[in-house]
Amino acid sequence: MQTPDMSHLTAADYDRVYEPAEDSFLLLDALEADLAWLRARGPQVALELGCGSGVVVTALAAALPTCLCFGSDLSASACRATWRTARRSGVTVLPVRCDLAAALEPRLAGRLDLLLFNPPYVVTDTEEVCSSGQLAASWAGGRRGREVTDRLLPQLPHLLAPGGLFYLVAIRENDVDDLERVMRRLGFGMTLVLSRRAGPEHLSVLRFERVPPDGD
Repeated sequence: MQTPDMSHLTAADYDRVYEPAEDSFLLLDALEADLAWLRARGPQVALELGCGSGVVVTALAAALPTCLCFGSDLSASACRATWRTARRSGVTVLPVRCDLAAALEPRLAGRLDLLLFNPPYVVTDTEEVCSSGQLAASWAGGRRGREVTDRLLPQLPHLLAPGGLFYLVAIRENDVDDLERVMRRLGFGMTLVLSRRAGPEHLSVLRFERVPPDGD
């Protein structure tokens, strides 16, 4: 997968929008590692939650040209940045300003073949978790760095298509073993796609897909 040209975004943009960093590039690398497999599955609809600058969802749209790609973000600045990034790369991404998948759920529930999330995963006080679209919303994760992620997880059985895949960025402090247990209870199995140390953080990209019920 080719990393999109981001030269159209300036330092002033990055005062309002999360700048692509090691976590962004690890997610790109994980998608590239799975790309042949993903193409064989033929996904039709994809959504990146918290699309930020648009670097990931734009690369995905370029790599999967028959897939309809959406991005969501609380920040109007992020939605504009995503639209500009996609336009610069000559692909179509439809950014929507909303909390997680709230505005898209009525139309996309049960139809998402790919769902991507590089969440706010930094462990902070609950009071720092931001829901107003400010830049802090891109990194402040509250208790265990999981408060936003934990709001999403129960929605996954409803959002994903029967063969849908969910890619999640996590750090060790998010308690990956517990994430696996939670998702198992929801009917999903977990695969560690890639893992990498970036400074003090140990980053991982996890892939979740439904597991057949016992006896199938």
